[in-house]
Amino acid sequence: MSGAMVRLERDGAIATLTLNRPDKRNALNLALWGELDAHLTAIEAAGEEVAVVILRAAGSVFCAGNDLKERGAKAPRPNYQAGIVTRLAQLRQPVIVAVQGGCFTGGLELALAGDIIVAAESASFADTHGKFALVPAWGMSQRLPRRVGQWKAREMSFTGLPVSGAEAARIGLANHCVPDAALDAKVAELAAAIAAQSRHSVFAYKRLYAEQADLPLRAGLAHEVFASAGVGPDFAERVAAQFGGKG
Repeated sequence: MSGAMVRLERDGAIATLTLNRPDKRNALNLALWGELDAHLTAIEAAGEEVAVVILRAAGSVFCAGNDLKERGAKAPRPNYQAGIVTRLAQLRQPVIVAVQGGCFTGGLELALAGDIIVAAESASFADTHGKFALVPAWGMSQRLPRRVGQWKAREMSFTGLPVSGAEAARIGLANHCVPDAALDAKVAELAAAIAAQSRHSVFAYKRLYAEQADLPLRAGLAHEVFASAGVGPDFAERVAAQFGGKG
């Protein structure tokens, strides 16, 4: 697996995907996308055996974006990369993204597919489509404003200027900003907390948050009631574990 462009590792119920082109700043080429796509299939097939997914990157840079040397190369199917980003976003499991160093354009679109972003102090987020006369096709114009608000998203996209890890946490792009040396520990802490929760509850929450994202409050409240997954099969076991079987 050392030669893989994306590594998939399992530690109990925690699955970790690692972008592994550090010599190319983890630029996204078609081979990397193919490996990521295959790993997402494996995670989907694992079902509730996997509670949470971590997306991280080897080396000092999370992702420099699309590999522009492959610009014009024919993808296996239309909207290939966008579809894989959407698959990542739509996993049943929460996705935690660990970002150190640069996270630019296509790399930012990939990170935005996560549910929780943890930034190292070295992190730098930027939308540089305009620098290369490109327009987004992998979700930037939709996911970025939903994360940071319409007007901050416009500033980032119009200027191409970078946002630091600390600023990313301040504006809601990242959930946390931590020293680089603490990045792995913080991500592990969050992943362990999620894995300790009921899969039934967490997976249902993710589905509800996604389905209600654009609903008015009244419709959202009704949807929560009528689309509820109900009480999970592990309810009695968890109550007994918490209270020692006492009523």
